[in-house]
Amino acid sequence: MVELKTDTSIDAMYEAGQIVARALTAVREAADVGVSLLELDELAHDVLRAAGATSPFLGYRPSFAPTAFPAVLCASVNDAIVHGIPTRYRLRDGDLLSADFGAQLGGWAGDSAISFTVGRPRPADLRLIETAERALAAGIEAAVVGNRIGDIAHAIGTVCRAAGYGIPDGFGGHGIGRHMHEDPAVPNEGRPGRGLRLRHGMVLAIEPMLIAGGTDGYHEAPDGWTLKTNDGSRAAHAEHTVAITDSGPRILTER
Repeated sequence: MVELKTDTSIDAMYEAGQIVARALTAVREAADVGVSLLELDELAHDVLRAAGATSPFLGYRPSFAPTAFPAVLCASVNDAIVHGIPTRYRLRDGDLLSADFGAQLGGWAGDSAISFTVGRPRPADLRLIETAERALAAGIEAAVVGNRIGDIAHAIGTVCRAAGYGIPDGFGGHGIGRHMHEDPAVPNEGRPGRGLRLRHGMVLAIEPMLIAGGTDGYHEAPDGWTLKTNDGSRAAHAEHTVAITDSGPRILTER
């Protein structure tokens, strides 16, 4: 069931979303050659503590997971697409890092992700990240009252495929509100004019995921969480929490 949020609730979700935005900004500024993923996770945790917020990631255990997620930050490096568990791995020159973070405040959740390079960037990585951001922007532009979920999916998929990138099958965005994952699902590829009609008060986490090699295949790492590209190519992930309103899409996690 899709819950329509009141304007007051959307304002409360904006407060949670701004905590997410601050944490991701801090992570990006701190990420450098030699910094460990665990250090970035602790930094993000500090932002939560300072805001009096909690993590919807920490301890989360969906049906597919063998264990509960042990961190507040998803840190996916190079060929990891999403759900990377922070470890002692220290970032190296030229790494591509996708950081995904959530916050819960006053009973409302926010969720966002960014991808960026560490040290000297590879031009191919910059193109991949820029395309992920364009795909996200296209999805948000389609998130207007009267459109359908398929319009968002089609907008995202069109940008990704035109650039020659793969899209991991079966993974995409989702509704968000009292819980991090709610109805409806928001695919990253689809047919326009199909699916649930968008209404004022719907809040969606829109999140394109791109595979540089152009194929859609992925596999689960031994940790049971991290999804990695089958072809070993790099991946990028971009995400915002977006409210559908009569005056247009409102980005609640805008940085």
